[in-house]
Amino acid sequence: MYTTVAVCVVATVVHVLLVFLHVAPANPLSKRYNPQINAWVYPLFEQNWRLFAPDPDSTNRQILARTAQTDSRGSMHVSPWFDLTAVDNSAVDHNPFPSHTNQNLLRRAWTSYEETHGGDDAAGSERAVMLQKYLSNIAAERVAAHRDGGGTIEFIQLRVFTLPVAAPGTAAGNGPPKPLGTRLLPWWKVTPRGK
Repeated sequence: MYTTVAVCVVATVVHVLLVFLHVAPANPLSKRYNPQINAWVYPLFEQNWRLFAPDPDSTNRQILARTAQTDSRGSMHVSPWFDLTAVDNSAVDHNPFPSHTNQNLLRRAWTSYEETHGGDDAAGSERAVMLQKYLSNIAAERVAAHRDGGGTIEFIQLRVFTLPVAAPGTAAGNGPPKPLGTRLLPWWKVTPRGK
């Protein structure tokens, strides 16, 4: 029992120290151990100051996914596009206590991916590779949860529409907004969980 308590206390102290070094101004300790700090903090414990100085999005993103898998005869089958953003929005609409995860997980994964990859989808760092895998895992899990017929997903591809945020008081009857841009990501190999 004492061993368990001691392990929990040590883990808590290490966690608080690493998060503190992440949000604190640059210093010799945080500079020296930056790779280890980032490996612990990203993507699950990321901290920022947006609560105090929010930077609201000026665009909305609609993220769609499609999958591909090989059948027993060796033929490749590609699914129709599946709207991941609509699934998230439906989980939040009319829910008095919406999940923070439903509201932000996919959106933040896309924003982080976009920040690390730019416009060419080339991962230039270990963090970029990790965020690509993070985004593909989220998409694959969301698609698998809503699939009929089961089967494994071998490949996944995302398409992202950037849409303008409607001005206050704009009539909703004018139809859906025209996309400001469309981005088609490459096919990514989906690995089973834990590999």
